Amino acid sequence: MFQTLKNAWAMPELRKKILYTLFIILIFRFGSCIPVPFIDTQLLAQYFEQASTNGSMLGYLDMFSGGGLSRATIFAMSITPYINASIILQLLTVAIPALERMVKDGGEEGRKKIASWTRYVGVLLGLLQGLSYYALLRNQGFLSDKGVLAAATIVMTFTAGTALIMWMGEHITQKGIGNGISIILFAGIVSRGPSLMRTLGNLFQTGTSGIVSAILMIIIGIFIVVFIVFMSNAERRIPVQYAKRVVGRKMYGGQSTHLPIKVNASGVMPIIFASSILALPQTVSMFWQPEAGTVGAHILNLFSQRSVVYIVLYALLILAFAYFYASIQFNPIEIANNLKKNGGFIPGFRPGKPTSDFITKALGKVTFVGAVFLGIVALVPLIVGAISTNLSNVALGGTSVIIVVGVALDTVKQMEAQMLMRHHKGFLE
Repeated sequence: MFQTLKNAWAMPELRKKILYTLFIILIFRFGSCIPVPFIDTQLLAQYFEQASTNGSMLGYLDMFSGGGLSRATIFAMSITPYINASIILQLLTVAIPALERMVKDGGEEGRKKIASWTRYVGVLLGLLQGLSYYALLRNQGFLSDKGVLAAATIVMTFTAGTALIMWMGEHITQKGIGNGISIILFAGIVSRGPSLMRTLGNLFQTGTSGIVSAILMIIIGIFIVVFIVFMSNAERRIPVQYAKRVVGRKMYGGQSTHLPIKVNASGVMPIIFASSILALPQTVSMFWQPEAGTVGAHILNLFSQRSVVYIVLYALLILAFAYFYASIQFNPIEIANNLKKNGGFIPGFRPGKPTSDFITKALGKVTFVGAVFLGIVALVPLIVGAISTNLSNVALGGTSVIIVVGVALDTVKQMEAQMLMRHHKGFLE
């Protein structure tokens, strides 16, 4: 990884992209420290600290914003509205044939339309989330001014911050090292590193039980990192043989190769999407806070990090999104047809439908293994945090490690691909 960064820095083109990405991240971190007016940030920080201790989903939302939500900054909504908008548009693309044709047959123009609609939906969701956050601030008494002008200023500032973050993420993708939205999410989570270090330090000072808890957190973190790196590089290779053919006096084909299917082809996106969806009840609770003991309070408590219902739903959503992404990235029928056109075949299976059926079955098995892997690394910290009260923050730490390591690996692979492409260009020239 460090060697890749060193080689990329040595290339002027990639160095410019890296510096541009760092500049955008710097703007993001600067905006995450500018508070919105008319809000008592000290009381708000105390409220979030208590909510995180109680296993509230506010901790997840604050993690995605890099601590901006607990400080009520201009980037408090972070990238969550855009992620939810992407989920909505991708599901609609699969459900509505007209949108699917636009993406497949429309080419670059169709993709631009979908991206434009995603931005509009993201801004709309940012507005709704800003309204819900304002309602929470008003209900808890964190506002110094409850007038109409102050309300409009707060909500519009949150919404504008959402739009600006989307713009920055797209510019990292276009002019930076790529993967813009994930890079911003990565930057927000990494900025919480000092807070995690303070938590570990406090545990070491609380006695034997605290030391055991801190060591357990470190061991779980190391296990997750090693497990993620190993599974991210794992793949199943389906052997492919090309038939020999004679053209004139020359013989072509006859070579053997393989069709790689990555175990974790979807990366960390299923975890990010599942977390974003399960954060929606917390958004509802900002508008409406039922009294303790009522049916509404019990329903909202089901979406606490320590709830069995939450853990089960989290696992099911990760599984569903893993298969959803696999179906988008892999088309067994198209692969089988391409193999048939080029004279390729999988040993033991006839070209055409038998080949596509075999690829579909193999893809289903590999995707299941990848989904189980994501479920393990996402749910083990949650379960540990639910069992031990001393490890209430381990769920956030576990999810943070998953996202950070996954995004780092994807970014390094993209940089390696760009370096390889540059070498090919130089060779051709």
